[in-house]
Amino acid sequence: MTQKYVRADGRAVDDMREIRIIREWSDHAEGSALIEFGGTKVLCTASFESTVPRWLRGQGRGWVTAEYAMLPRATNTRSSREAVKGKIGGRTHEISRLIGRSLRAVVDLEALGENMITLDCDVLQADGGTRTAAITGAFVALADAIEWARAEGHIRKRAEVLGDSVSAVSVGVLPDGKAVLDLPYQEDSTAETDMNVVVTGGGDFVEVQGTAEGAPFNRDQLNELLDLALGGCGRLAELQRQVLAQ
Repeated sequence: MTQKYVRADGRAVDDMREIRIIREWSDHAEGSALIEFGGTKVLCTASFESTVPRWLRGQGRGWVTAEYAMLPRATNTRSSREAVKGKIGGRTHEISRLIGRSLRAVVDLEALGENMITLDCDVLQADGGTRTAAITGAFVALADAIEWARAEGHIRKRAEVLGDSVSAVSVGVLPDGKAVLDLPYQEDSTAETDMNVVVTGGGDFVEVQGTAEGAPFNRDQLNELLDLALGGCGRLAELQRQVLAQ
């Protein structure tokens, strides 16, 4: 009998950490969600504005954008606030753009009308997978902001703004060659291959970010990683549906 592979935290290769989404966490934002991927905790808030960027005015289309940031003590050592430094880091810019692209992939911008929704994703505590948690939680906040705007008459009652859900998860290859799902920092920091995968609720890929940090990965390993990601995102999509149905 083959012994089951067990990771350092006791999970199987295709197990996710405990995922929790607390909807409507903020009393002030039009939509909000506090999401937890194990020790990673991200607060996602959606702000609605009846305006669009200047370059979109008069086109009858809306816009969805995102900003990502980490609190100074989100990790085990303090990092300075980027706002105090006066310069936003490249990693922060890259993740902000990723979140925005991922959400726009499932939004009909014409149905949104000339309105804008900004998602602020603030990492309260980091233990790997902050960008994937941010995308998954931001979708819940976005969905609530859209329904708020519909109720307030800013969006047509029957307009189908969201064509699908979207979520994201990390996968990777550990130094012993095992492909695993949803890496905490302990695994992410030593992984031979690190990949973030964004998937719609229907199972289509929005974005795949994969890098061989050590040894290159082959086609079979890529397929295995994508299969793990599809399974994980399927579970996240179901959780999103359950949370939004409450």
